[in-house]
Amino acid sequence: WLKPLGFRLFQGLLLVAVPLLRPMFAKYTGKEFEGLKNQAAGSAGTLAKIGLFVFFVFTRAIHPTIIDASKSVNEDGKKYFAYGKMTVVLGETVITIIVAQLMALAAGMPMWRSIWAPKPMKVFSMIGFVYAVGDYLEMASMGALGGAAYQILLQSKLVVTALMMWGIKGTKQTPLQWNILFLVMLSMCVYMIGTSGDSSSGGGGIPIMGVFNVLMKVSVSCLCAVLSDKYMKDFKSEPIYVQLVQFKCAWFVTILALTFVDGQTWQNGFFTGWNKVTVGVLTSFTVKGWSTLYLLAILDSVLKNIG
Repeated sequence: WLKPLGFRLFQGLLLVAVPLLRPMFAKYTGKEFEGLKNQAAGSAGTLAKIGLFVFFVFTRAIHPTIIDASKSVNEDGKKYFAYGKMTVVLGETVITIIVAQLMALAAGMPMWRSIWAPKPMKVFSMIGFVYAVGDYLEMASMGALGGAAYQILLQSKLVVTALMMWGIKGTKQTPLQWNILFLVMLSMCVYMIGTSGDSSSGGGGIPIMGVFNVLMKVSVSCLCAVLSDKYMKDFKSEPIYVQLVQFKCAWFVTILALTFVDGQTWQNGFFTGWNKVTVGVLTSFTVKGWSTLYLLAILDSVLKNIG
């Protein structure tokens, strides 16, 4: 009777063990590590977003400083732009249009033709026009204000952007997020005031028109950020370099028109007053433009203005 009992025990062990051992001898399909791959891709994407945000913060921090450093000083000790204020902005739009189109051509002629699709071109041309007005206001305000005073007034961007996102996109902030936005804005104002010193304003107080231009720049910049955030995601099938060309066509035309009425660009000569620092301003505008639109496409307008 022991033999039948032992056989039954062995048979029972097999019934339990075979389902457990089967995966060890199953054919490899390549799907076994799909979850790990997705987790790794998610981690890489998060790191890329953090890296983009940090890079954007760095470029925006030094941008007003470079513009301020490009000013010359007259006999009265007052700072001014020896070069045409709009020449660097116009140069940036030309560089971006050329480089972005070359990137589109590298992806093939169908990609380059997609730049001229009427629907996205109309939307991004409108936003590009407003961005161009913002660049004009930025250079006009920087001509009257120091870099620190300009940065202090820019801190209102956070709350203005949140309000515009609420009105345009319907994206609401929680009470805690509102508190954080106000605290960050006030903290940055206190920091910039504490570190600005008396020399940044160049003496003689802060010009009213300079302040007005900055506040207008804030409104325009926040509106553009919210609209770009919305429509770049609506047309997310388009690569960002395609959208850049669509932005910059109207941007270029607007800046070009402004150069004919500023009384300086073509009257004095386009490259009059240019030096190595002016090239740095051109580079800064180019890097700022590309990083801003990449950040808006990948993240959102509130994070852009926090940066």
